[in-house]
Amino acid sequence: MSGEVNISIVLDMQRKLYRWSNEDPDKVFVDLFNLVCDRRTLNEAWRRLARNSGSRTPGTDGMTRLTVEQRPGGAAAFLEEIREALRNGTYCPEPVRQRLIPKPGKPGQFRPLGIPTLIDRLVQMALKLILEPIFEADFYPTSYGFRKGRSTHDALVRIQKVLHPTRRGPSVYRYVIEGDIKGCFDAIDHHVMMEGVRRRISDRKVLRLIIAFLKAGVMIEGTVRHPVTGSPQGGIISPMLSNIYLTAIDERYGRWSMRPREPSINAAARRARDRKQGKTAFYMVRYADDFVVLVDGTREQAEAEKLALAEFLKTELRMELSMEKTRVTDVREGFDFLGYRVVQAKALRTGHWVGKLFIPKRKLNDLRHKIKVMVKGIPTGCSLAEVIGDLNPIILGWRNYYRYAIRAYREFSHLDYWIWQRVGRWLRRKHGKATWPRLRRRYYLSAPGQRRQWTEGAKRLRFLCDGGTMHYPDQSIAKPNGWTADGEHQQREGVRSFWNAFQRLRHI
Repeated sequence: MSGEVNISIVLDMQRKLYRWSNEDPDKVFVDLFNLVCDRRTLNEAWRRLARNSGSRTPGTDGMTRLTVEQRPGGAAAFLEEIREALRNGTYCPEPVRQRLIPKPGKPGQFRPLGIPTLIDRLVQMALKLILEPIFEADFYPTSYGFRKGRSTHDALVRIQKVLHPTRRGPSVYRYVIEGDIKGCFDAIDHHVMMEGVRRRISDRKVLRLIIAFLKAGVMIEGTVRHPVTGSPQGGIISPMLSNIYLTAIDERYGRWSMRPREPSINAAARRARDRKQGKTAFYMVRYADDFVVLVDGTREQAEAEKLALAEFLKTELRMELSMEKTRVTDVREGFDFLGYRVVQAKALRTGHWVGKLFIPKRKLNDLRHKIKVMVKGIPTGCSLAEVIGDLNPIILGWRNYYRYAIRAYREFSHLDYWIWQRVGRWLRRKHGKATWPRLRRRYYLSAPGQRRQWTEGAKRLRFLCDGGTMHYPDQSIAKPNGWTADGEHQQREGVRSFWNAFQRLRHI
């Protein structure tokens, strides 16, 4: 019961912080450190941290959730120690442990991941609980990375919708700038970052805590290094800090995309006005450091904007735009974004040019390669149930992500047959003298109401095509985040519905 009370109190506090921040864009918050040190905040931070699988991964101090719970006094005493250390100023972040993660689809390339200690993760979670509602009110509606109530699919559908025809005619966007920043998270300038934080936060203790996390060293092969730039990937507050930093890009294109705290019709009116005056208009959608800029103009204007964007990043954010990877592409040729292939193509029924999402061939080949290497590496001494247990999470995750693509069912069916063959070959190696009919009688079984599939005991290989092709629900660009009052969100939806009805009446 006490846990539920803590959750309710913390949520109420977050809603108040969000409301105050949203109502006054110039408000600077002063006394926040006491909220970070509050027992209820730390308890909620521990609850969220403990249910995460990362709590079993130790940092440089070797501490995990299990070691905390086995200590005298358990988690309660552990939280009280941290609270006292924060209040008396003796708390200091430890260096993070670096781990190299292979980049998917890029053999031999790795992405550095920082693993903070359990204590540092807990304090970062408490900081995030307090700061996130404040800065959420300042984030732009076309920013989708690491924000509550927003996902990669929301960003993709937003681009798809912009490429659809409107009541006034076909989409005006013909070219797209595929943004790529060199080493974005490693290039974050601490001074510029703290300037963005100080616009909203003036509590010195909170500011010192954030700087301490940015300056914390990185343990690489037993040696502690202190980088002068960057925010370690893997830290709980790193995504929020990165969004604060990269909001400058959103602000650059906010005139045409949409600014915080305003209805979408304002941005649409500005785009229409610029179009009538012969000016170039842009529409930017960002997910963390991945972003695309749709251009209402010529290729030459898109190339000019690419150069201007590179200069803007260098001057304002002290970052470098990768000129080789940042391409200007015709939307009808298509471009890759967040794992999908986005193309403006003709609709089969109407013949209108619409935005479509496809599964890139490279992703299909990457999945085949991953499964092939995995199955080949499983010893024949293992059971089929173990093979199925390794494959099913990959199949389900891939299906859930790509089921919104055009012709997903057809691609899924081809993959299902290929996976069926790959597992069958592994069984032939396991049972060298067994014939195909014998293997099929033993392992290729059917369940009530289901098709036949490789099965052993309670384990059954899943089908990709069971997910089929689905339509991602069309949602408003103003999405609820859990802190927005229901009445406020309904009011926004009412304005949107009224505007749509007004537009329909104009065309009767």
